Amino acid sequence: MTSHFTESHQMFRESVRRFAEKELAPHVEEWEEEGIFPRWVFEKMGELGFLGAGYPEEVGGAGGDIWHAMVLAEELPRSLMAGLTMGILVQTNMATPIINQIGTDEQKQQFLAPALAGKMIAALGVTEPDAGSDVAGMRTTARVDGDDLIINGSKTFITNGSRADFITLAVRTDPDNRYGGITLVLFPTDTPGFKVGRKIKKIGNHSSDTAELFFEDCRIPRKNVLGQEGHGFYYIMQNFQEERLIGAASALAGSAQNLEKTIQYCKERTIFGKPIVKFQVNAHKIVDMLTLLEAGKRLVYHAADLYHRGEYAVKEISMAKLYVGDVTKKVSDECLQLYGGWGYTEEFHVGRAWRDSRLISIGGGTSEVMKEIIRKLVGI
Repeated sequence: MTSHFTESHQMFRESVRRFAEKELAPHVEEWEEEGIFPRWVFEKMGELGFLGAGYPEEVGGAGGDIWHAMVLAEELPRSLMAGLTMGILVQTNMATPIINQIGTDEQKQQFLAPALAGKMIAALGVTEPDAGSDVAGMRTTARVDGDDLIINGSKTFITNGSRADFITLAVRTDPDNRYGGITLVLFPTDTPGFKVGRKIKKIGNHSSDTAELFFEDCRIPRKNVLGQEGHGFYYIMQNFQEERLIGAASALAGSAQNLEKTIQYCKERTIFGKPIVKFQVNAHKIVDMLTLLEAGKRLVYHAADLYHRGEYAVKEISMAKLYVGDVTKKVSDECLQLYGGWGYTEEFHVGRAWRDSRLISIGGGTSEVMKEIIRKLVGI
């Protein structure tokens, strides 16, 4: 593997892998059809210590590090459901890390600790109908009223949104300040005036719920502000780094598993009297894909190492996400082609992997945005 993974990480890997293969994967058809996975998955993973593996013990974690998060991201795809993987990783590495980093002790006990225990489901509320990658363009507002904030607006494409107990929510507190007018708040979804709209039907990641959210005169205490008012945009940019890194690791692992299954299929499927893996054109395709995945893994691990050591790794993380976005699309397409007509059916995992692979180059910042970030950082 890599020297970054200790015996503790490997033991954790074996536990997550067993759980994903034995307790999650058997439900793939059911949960993909239902468009959501059950709440007990959060609860069970919390009980097993999976959700808090990379968090300090004082907030209910296991005292691990980013490499534990990487292991979780790499092994959950063995559930065969990218949607379930996404829902869990939103809980562990997208909606909650910023609470651990800048939250008050009271906020950590009220929101973070229950989330890591699987007793509360978390969502990250940033994207809006007219503000996706352009975070600073958001319009959902929060108006100060004494010791409270009154929130109005909407969010969309929110994973876990239909059943979240709280949302790490980005709101605009200053309409005249594009970057310095955004604030993060912790929003309990039992707040009057909050409403879940429709669950959005997606072309992939079917086992995760993705919802529209509406806020109408929602009053929350001002003590729910996360960090400093007006610093939300910068907190979101900070939070994006772990989200993009973990997302890239998970997508790459899913592609590697897809290729592993495809190789086995190519060894068993015969045409013109021999397994299709024996045809040089197919064998070379497989070699090309193995090489792309290995290069991607090294780029992701390099970015994770920099991030783990506290170095400025925005360029490397952006490169990793950009590269993985391209690689996963290529691998999923080539794998489907190797299945021939069966690849164009619902009979094999490869079709679902093909659909699911499309998200990584869009979610958490599009590939085009990654290129812009890298362009600026290298001075072009």
